Amino acid sequence: MYMGGTPILILSEGTKREKGKDAQIGDINAAKAIADAVRSTLGPKGMDKMLVDSMGNVVITNDGVTILKEMDVEHPAAKMIIEVAETQDEECGDGTTSAVIITGELLKRAEELIGKIHTSTITKGYLLASQRVSEKLKEMVITIDVEDEDTLMKVATTAMTGKTATINKEHLQKMAVDAIRFTAEKTDSGYKTDMDDIKIIKKAGGKIDDSYLVKGMVLDKERVHPDMPKEVKKAKIALLGSAIEIKKTETKASIGIKTPQQMQEFLDDEERNIKKMVETVEKAGANVLFCQKDINDLAQYYLSKKGIYAVDSVSKSDMEKMAKATGGDIVNNLNDLSKKDLGKAGVVRDKFLAGDRMTFVEDVKEGKAVTLILRGGTEHVVDEIERALEDALKTVSVAIEDGAVLPGGGAVDIELSHAVKDFAETLTGREQIAAQAFADALTVIPRTLATNAGMDSIDVLMKLTAAHGKKKGQNMGLNLETEQIEDMYKVGVIEPFRVKNQAIQSATEAANMILRIDDVIASKGFGGGSGGGFDDEDY
Repeated sequence: MYMGGTPILILSEGTKREKGKDAQIGDINAAKAIADAVRSTLGPKGMDKMLVDSMGNVVITNDGVTILKEMDVEHPAAKMIIEVAETQDEECGDGTTSAVIITGELLKRAEELIGKIHTSTITKGYLLASQRVSEKLKEMVITIDVEDEDTLMKVATTAMTGKTATINKEHLQKMAVDAIRFTAEKTDSGYKTDMDDIKIIKKAGGKIDDSYLVKGMVLDKERVHPDMPKEVKKAKIALLGSAIEIKKTETKASIGIKTPQQMQEFLDDEERNIKKMVETVEKAGANVLFCQKDINDLAQYYLSKKGIYAVDSVSKSDMEKMAKATGGDIVNNLNDLSKKDLGKAGVVRDKFLAGDRMTFVEDVKEGKAVTLILRGGTEHVVDEIERALEDALKTVSVAIEDGAVLPGGGAVDIELSHAVKDFAETLTGREQIAAQAFADALTVIPRTLATNAGMDSIDVLMKLTAAHGKKKGQNMGLNLETEQIEDMYKVGVIEPFRVKNQAIQSATEAANMILRIDDVIASKGFGGGSGGGFDDEDY
């Protein structure tokens, strides 16, 4: 900046600054590079990525959010796109790749308009178009409920399609649907689910089909004493938040013992206190004890003599899940333990799982927590199975909560594109041009699905457009198994309403935010800037 012919330095030396169109194009290119990085993973014929970090750890996946999280991205606009995927994953559990691809396509279409119409006009047109999308989606939904197991199974299958789990999808989708239906709680406003009620334990070895669901809890711990029963039927479970041991004083203290008799009395008193604690557990009617803290050796001995199955050092999160699973209450003061605090389970047993001793709490009727045991040939396989199953769990969860689903296979995207084009014609200003660009951008999902399957995307798009032009054609999408245009509901390619709506709304917001940036100021030492530190060639 100059004032009176004298330069005035406002920014520190070494600061990078890009303004106007250069800044916009730089940000758009960074966002497009991120979208291109995951584009080939979309759909059932999508490819996997192998990601290797600086420590040499390898991740093999086609899960969009996992790929983006593992990337070492420096560009600020690129990081914003990754946030879109992370938000999509947190809210819906699926559709992360779609959200990123749509964001990249919206920015690509906007890039063609920059210089022709003002950026604020583009963002306004995009916003109006996204509002029309939400309205149209609500018109297209089909309502379901928690009892509609067949549709929920199809939702789970669609979420897992394209991942390693696809070859065992029938077995895994059943696990996902059963887990969500078992833990779903009915409220005045509908069903609510909590993913914290579902515990996943991974064990390499065996086949994927060896995976199974336990209606109850599995703890990665064995009973504390070998003389305790290995199995307890009709278990009455005490959940204790405090330790079973002699309390230590908070300040330094010493006890003066002068004779052997005094020493023996001191030890006898400790033993009586421990014995009393164990008797308190027994009097409450418990035959199983889960303790969040330690159980000392003497207490373990007395518990085994009473025939009580005990586990100590149970994590807080597992204690909370155990309370939900068994219907018991966590008691922090042993003296307060009573019969009404006890949880129930059909059986509690100690058994081996993949070479490790574990505690199984099974056959819980009143509880709302489950455990999924995942098996697979290698750690990489088990990890990818976990990612696929988590997607299925979350999508089934949101489908039950919203009670609304939509056809997949690009059917919704084509129908939305037509709806937005019709809507654009009602606009009188230049926002019409932006809305039409938005409509064109929505076709990116079916085009990408076709390309990843080795099909001609232009031919597919023409066939889909023709199918949707007919009466009752809004459910027509691309069946990649037969490579034909078919009714997606009949084929069983179904996704939750929230997944599609969240993906498009998040993509619109992110694209608009990036488009409104016309000045990038990067402090000294930052390698990103608008155009540096991030290169399309990295992909």
